[in-house]
Amino acid sequence: MNRELIINVTPNEITIAMVEDKVLVELNKEQCKTGFAVGDIYLGKIRKIMPGLNAAFVNIGHEKDAFMHYLDLGPQFASLTKLVNNQVVGGRRQMRLEGMQLEQNIDKNGKISSFLHVGQTVMVQVAKEAISTKGPRLTADISLAGRNVVLVPFSNKVFISQKIRANEEKKRLKRIAAAVLPKNFGVIIRTAAQGASDADIEHDIVTLVDKWHTALANVRKQSAPSLLLSELNRANVIIRDLLNSSFSSITVDDHSMYEQIREYIRVIAPDKEKIVKYYKGSVPIFDNFDISKQIKSLFAKYVSLRRGAYLIIEHTEAMHVIDVNSGNRAKKDDDQEVTALEVNMAAATEIARQLRLRDMGGIIVIDFIDLHKGANRQALYEYMTKIMADDRAKHTILPLSKFGLMQITRHRVRPEAISDVKDVCPTCCGTGKIEPTILLDQRIENQLSYLAGDKGIKFIRLRVSPYVAAFLKRGLISLRMRWMWRYKTRIAITEDQSVGIVETKILDRKGRYLTD
Repeated sequence: MNRELIINVTPNEITIAMVEDKVLVELNKEQCKTGFAVGDIYLGKIRKIMPGLNAAFVNIGHEKDAFMHYLDLGPQFASLTKLVNNQVVGGRRQMRLEGMQLEQNIDKNGKISSFLHVGQTVMVQVAKEAISTKGPRLTADISLAGRNVVLVPFSNKVFISQKIRANEEKKRLKRIAAAVLPKNFGVIIRTAAQGASDADIEHDIVTLVDKWHTALANVRKQSAPSLLLSELNRANVIIRDLLNSSFSSITVDDHSMYEQIREYIRVIAPDKEKIVKYYKGSVPIFDNFDISKQIKSLFAKYVSLRRGAYLIIEHTEAMHVIDVNSGNRAKKDDDQEVTALEVNMAAATEIARQLRLRDMGGIIVIDFIDLHKGANRQALYEYMTKIMADDRAKHTILPLSKFGLMQITRHRVRPEAISDVKDVCPTCCGTGKIEPTILLDQRIENQLSYLAGDKGIKFIRLRVSPYVAAFLKRGLISLRMRWMWRYKTRIAITEDQSVGIVETKILDRKGRYLTD
């Protein structure tokens, strides 16, 4: 399998597309400077205790209070509280985790009011980003993820990924971890550590321990609510978790991000540094790699399959519903059971891709075409389980019910991708009507007149659809040339498939928007 990472950077957000054999399988969007990402560690203040929910609301600086259940406190919450309370400016010599005596584990069936009170300062970690009207979900069971290991403070155990099966390799990894880990630190050894050198694993553990010390030092310097330790940006997180021999290239269109990624890969996998490429083309990067077209086609309600079959994907408050239709296949004289199984198998492949692509979470119900033979129903279930194995999100798949329905639960820690893609139409502003196309050139010229004539801007870039670009550049003396002579400014035109048919984006030389 050939994997590529395509990264588009704009002043407002970073969009990361993962492509497998030229087919888009994951799409991630990260808003610039919004914070509150999964893995971030905060110093929060208890805002409200909810005994009925056995939970608390915590202020970490987000517009909505974050939620933390009693079970999210973690077994060693008493030790964490003791350590955080000790980190006081001007207090006695600060306690270190390596030298403290751990407290008894808290009772799993306890009450949150026994451990938290309003106004209390707590160290917490974002477990789930804010979604829709809900604030972030927090945990006090803190862990720090690296390339090869996950560091677990307040533990003395070494856990190894179940995917590492060789006994000799398990013994080697345990030996390395035990030799480096300080007292009161545990570790989870990830699958990526298999075959890694002793020095790489040791460096990973030491780096994560240093990060923990940094977070603890920030407790002494800052007051709640405040950020103690930030997770890597989304691009580096994906690279950290997925980078392997199957990656052929990582292409990014921003030089600063390019340098950051290259520096990070130089640390975790020096032999892979050469696959990082800086894109300098005049065509938008997603258009060049055929990503824009795939996004527009794949996030629709109707998703086409091969040979006339298609999916209908509906999103409701309670669950996601997917209907599988055979389309033109039903008109053929083939055996009905064989046809149904073939269509269902093709649909299962596309559904697994759509779940990753849209990052659909919660309950997913799939209405497959009816299969009457038990062996075929079992084969479909096993195939769905197999192709979902590459999905990094936690999920559970149930066999087909007697009504031919398959139920899937899938964990989601970030907002669903489709909600970011489906915004209010920038062309009609939600009205369902657009201005007469014959007035488009007049509207653009009015904006150019203001920017070039009144504000004196000497370089303007118009980002428009390919159809509008062709119209503006048509003829020997095009509209673009006439505007340049008239307003004595340089005008560049960029074709962008993601722009609406009559939408116009006006940018300066550095890519910043000049108009709303």
